[in-house]
Amino acid sequence: MLDALKDALIDTLKITPFLYLTYLCMEYLEAHTEDRIQNLVKRAGWMGPFWGSLLGAVPQCGFSAAASNLYAGRTITLGTLIAIFLSTSDEMLPIMLSESVPVTRILRILLVKVVIGIICGFLIDGFCHLRNSRKTGQPDDGEAFLIERLCEKEHCHCENGSIALSALKHTGNILVFVLAVTFLLNLSFLFLGEDTLNSLVKSKPLPGILISALIGLIPNCGASVLLTQMYLHGILPASHLIAGLLDGAGVGLLILFRVNPEHRQNLLITGLLYLLSVLFGLLLYFLNAAF
Repeated sequence: MLDALKDALIDTLKITPFLYLTYLCMEYLEAHTEDRIQNLVKRAGWMGPFWGSLLGAVPQCGFSAAASNLYAGRTITLGTLIAIFLSTSDEMLPIMLSESVPVTRILRILLVKVVIGIICGFLIDGFCHLRNSRKTGQPDDGEAFLIERLCEKEHCHCENGSIALSALKHTGNILVFVLAVTFLLNLSFLFLGEDTLNSLVKSKPLPGILISALIGLIPNCGASVLLTQMYLHGILPASHLIAGLLDGAGVGLLILFRVNPEHRQNLLITGLLYLLSVLFGLLLYFLNAAF
């Protein structure tokens, strides 16, 4: 156990400077593009799912939360909301960048999520005929304040002030998850063995994908950290990772339940996200997709 903890600490310390630099770039990008990206999505019209999915892949920790706010006010369509949720990767991108994963592999994963988001977004909008219900009002200031408070509580929303300090807070929060996950994975390798652990996940694809997608629904950045680390350690295949990342919208779903008064609709959105994640995870598994 001491060796497992030592290895986890070393692995975590190795990625710390790279993780901080990644978050610093993300904070700078969000500080200078957040309003423009949200305005573009609001003005996108019937092209909302396309722009929503494309911009959802941009590393911004508060975009899924903003999307929930916009949907609650019917400023964007259901298809656009789903597209944003599906393309958002939460903490996957900074973890992979800090672990020196090849950029081409990261781009392939992001591209798959973006394409899935675009397809599903347009299909949902076409099926539900939501175009006529756009722009019927927006949440009031009380709801906006609630969103900001919830994001701060979950440590997933950028705060006003120094981007260097905000990036440092993000880095500290994620390093705790990385250390815990790496330690648990090292223990699993120690007591079960890498081959046994791999066979448990890969020999039964349906339960593995169901569980991965269920983990993705957890409204906390720790879920995407767990999924990404398991993928990087060779435990999860690409199909399982995608299944978990597709419905991993960070605090987006949590905020949706707080600001959208249609609770039955919120449950249906959650179920739809989960179903789509499982279906595309199975599709990628049977296509033997690898990244």
